Amino acid sequence: MANRYRDIREITSQQSIRYKINPIYPEIPLSPEDYYVITTAGDRYDILALQFYNDSSLWWIIAAANNTEQASLVTQPGIQIRIPGNKEQVIELYNRVNSKR
Repeated sequence: MANRYRDIREITSQQSIRYKINPIYPEIPLSPEDYYVITTAGDRYDILALQFYNDSSLWWIIAAANNTEQASLVTQPGIQIRIPGNKEQVIELYNRVNSKR
């Protein structure tokens, strides 16, 4: 999934400005395939996604699984985070939720 905005609907305003609607991120169910890590200084969601998924653009999966509301790729050191083990299932959930919008 190179671009999670690829299938997100585009809207044109009355001033002819085009923009994408905000995607909805699904609740990611727990799975026995999930990984749990304790973060350290310097950890970032994109680097963890590269390490676990071989794709740094999938950082949003880790952020969504951990209810991250901050607008940052940097994790807080010393906390346990969940890394969903089945990225394909999460991508399918994301696509299903956003295809109906």
